[in-house]
Amino acid sequence: MPYSNPQALVSTDWVADHMSAPDVRIVDCTYYLPNDGRNGREEYAKQHLDGAVFFDIDDVKNPDNPLPHMIPPAHVFSSKVRKLGLGDGNRIVCYDHNGGGMAAARVWWMFRLFGHDDVCVMDGGLPKWLAENRPVTDIEPNPRERHFTPRENHLMVRTVDQVLANIDGKREDVLDVRAAGRFAGTSPEPRAGMRSGHMPGALNLPYGDLMDAGKNCTMRSAEEIQALADKAGLDLNRPLVTSCGSGVTACYAALALYLIGKEDVAVYDGSWSEWGARQDTPIVT
Repeated sequence: MPYSNPQALVSTDWVADHMSAPDVRIVDCTYYLPNDGRNGREEYAKQHLDGAVFFDIDDVKNPDNPLPHMIPPAHVFSSKVRKLGLGDGNRIVCYDHNGGGMAAARVWWMFRLFGHDDVCVMDGGLPKWLAENRPVTDIEPNPRERHFTPRENHLMVRTVDQVLANIDGKREDVLDVRAAGRFAGTSPEPRAGMRSGHMPGALNLPYGDLMDAGKNCTMRSAEEIQALADKAGLDLNRPLVTSCGSGVTACYAALALYLIGKEDVAVYDGSWSEWGARQDTPIVT
């Protein structure tokens, strides 16, 4: 069973063969959770793929929203990516150092949200690239600004008000991809001040299950993704919203489902950093 949308995920071999093509742009998207004690930008400065620019999801965000790395207005996104030399006509390849590609998937989703569909994720990310003894550099490129035309697709994102309304309406299924303990409310949240548990009616498929830890955290096969979706109780014929801690790993689940043909998945951008911090949002354990 092949992927339905294989163009969204490319191998390290493909990147090695195409990274010098004039239309290809490589983007390092490395991001770490607050309790990881690591800094993506610092790691990028030490080693990255040749020609890669650094996309910081904590910089390319809505400056007026106190929640972490919320999607920016279209003009802000356009301005930020233009300065990175990313724009119309580019084939954008995203990777990260996290293993599995959670941050790369967030950037993949953001580009698609703003109308740029020629974007993909390098399977296995930098850990797989390094495991294969491929070259890296500490030299940062000096990209030439490129025009980017934003065409925002509001159907790809959900707000807290929309998710709240769906609790009663049940027009869409909600898939929470946090770890099972966080979903059940038995494990603490990594951000202070968060209540524990999950939204009423939400299903759970931990995003880490979607990658094969024994194979450099590469994406699981189409058959395996479908089996995990079935086990979680997903009906892929119904509208679906993914949620996580802060809108990052939810995009990895959206990528996995996109690969098997579920192209209309929306992401709840605020996710648990918003839902768990508010007092007017229902929670069950």
